[in-house]
Amino acid sequence: MIRTGAQYIESIRDGREIFVNGERVDDVATHPMFKPLVDIRARIYDMQHDPHTAATMTYEEDGEQYSIGLKLPKTQDDWRAKNLATEAVFNDVGGVVTRVGDETIGEMWSLYDGQDVLNEVDPQFSENIRLHVARAIEHDPFHVSANTDPKGDRSKRPQDQDPDMLLHVVKETDAGIVVRGAKYETAAAYSNQAFTKPTIANWGDAELSDYAVGFVCDLGSPGLKFICRTGFAGRAPVEDYPLSNRFDEVDTLLVFDNVVIPWENVLFYRHTKAAAFIRATLHRYSAYAFVQRILKMADMMIGAALWNVRQTGLHNQQAVQEKLSQLAVYREGINAHLTGAIATAQPSPGGLLMPNQSLLYTGRVHACANLPAMMHIARELCGGQICVTPDFASFQDPESGKWLEKFYTINEDWKADDRRKLLAFARDLLNSDYAGHRLTFQLFAQSPPFAHLAAVYRNFDWDGPLDFVRQSAGLSERVTGTTAGAQNAKRPLKKTG
Repeated sequence: MIRTGAQYIESIRDGREIFVNGERVDDVATHPMFKPLVDIRARIYDMQHDPHTAATMTYEEDGEQYSIGLKLPKTQDDWRAKNLATEAVFNDVGGVVTRVGDETIGEMWSLYDGQDVLNEVDPQFSENIRLHVARAIEHDPFHVSANTDPKGDRSKRPQDQDPDMLLHVVKETDAGIVVRGAKYETAAAYSNQAFTKPTIANWGDAELSDYAVGFVCDLGSPGLKFICRTGFAGRAPVEDYPLSNRFDEVDTLLVFDNVVIPWENVLFYRHTKAAAFIRATLHRYSAYAFVQRILKMADMMIGAALWNVRQTGLHNQQAVQEKLSQLAVYREGINAHLTGAIATAQPSPGGLLMPNQSLLYTGRVHACANLPAMMHIARELCGGQICVTPDFASFQDPESGKWLEKFYTINEDWKADDRRKLLAFARDLLNSDYAGHRLTFQLFAQSPPFAHLAAVYRNFDWDGPLDFVRQSAGLSERVTGTTAGAQNAKRPLKKTG
């Protein structure tokens, strides 16, 4: 049931209303700001058919081939296969892409684990999530995620201002619910469907709220408006900005102007308990894919920095080696958390195998919190030339080019062209508008830092340290935790391994 790249491209030519840079987009598949990522997503589909990569990208069941990225994870081998497939994509396209579907489908699995909560609301919602997980596997859509609303004045409840500042239900019909509002979604303009759910905001303290809604949205639905930020692709030559021109994933303000969501696509509605559950467990699986991307970014920083110090003959200096070691420690810290999270994976309430939650969430904090400092170390190691080197056209010009050839040639092994290519790559990775955007994206892509730490607080095994100190200090057995942390920070599941 796996699709081809051509089938994917045809699926997004559905007449959707897309706007970017003050213009209406006629064809999202060929528009210069969207085409690079559309082509990459098409290539990922084609990799599932390519004889060289099909075995890594797919699995077989009942004689049919399906995408590894969409497979429900039930064993450690499933997670290892997903890891290898993602790595194969990065190696094939020559860079890191984040919002391509395999990372956001995990948010659906979190709701799959919450079917008991959904059953309390309405058994039909539980059936809907099972149906949509199965459909994702069967039909292989490009699936993205919608979290953040514009929010408006956050000192006020949404009910006390323009109600559209948070996505909400305006009425029910026989066909489904009608919703209004807006969501920010990366890649929405060129994907097929989105899991749309409440943001981290005050959707209401009552048991029922029109803001507590989650559904799967067909992105070809009438009433949707896609208002996109201006992309980085095409702003400058690819020779000067090789990453900006190939890997910019365009973000969208997706406006819901009285959009009908069929009842079979509604996953929860009105019950704040269901909304609170999905916010608390949203990244139970998807955090793995996000952190894996930061691991690859660490490899890119190490590679750029190490090539530079080797080009310039500084790699044997102790101070340089120490900074390279700092990057290596950061990288291996991420790797250790991901490896450990799978090695000590835990059974989920829905019968899946989820990465060890404490290791996964602490690994995410390590990866995200230290990323700015690691980028700065990489800048140091790449040197000041990444911010002062002339552009590609100057190297090509007959008059200025001869001087640049002279001053950018290091020795017989490192000619000016390779030196320029490395500096352009490092500049785009660390210093460009694209680099700054990616840094901010990693800061908020899975919710803000306070939510990262809240996830650690909810999933760390506090009983182990408490019990050890009770025994070591000779505390009475009747002593119990009296702080909010000791009372509330119980693990939802027993640790394994």
